[in-house]
Amino acid sequence: MPLASISFPAGDLDAMVADRRLAEYRFGTRTARHTFCARCGMHPFYVPRSHPDGLDVNVRALDEVAAEGLKLWKITPFDGRHWEENVASIREEPPPDP
Repeated sequence: MPLASISFPAGDLDAMVADRRLAEYRFGTRTARHTFCARCGMHPFYVPRSHPDGLDVNVRALDEVAAEGLKLWKITPFDGRHWEENVASIREEPPPDP
């Protein structure tokens, strides 16, 4: 199943997870920091290369109340192949209001 994520400025999110249970994976430019639960492998959030001062949150990791609020935001599918073009377009858009 593909990752479905939403971006937040890093200071706007409180992750309710014990840091000791997080493992980190970096590849390529080593800019993006992908976090995983060291016990179950869940990928709850990551620091994206496109926005290294923010967090992308896996919407499947949100509780039902938070997930319900996602209906208010614009969802833009991304094929993963045209990364540079996608980053250019999302950098032009203002972030959603929390």
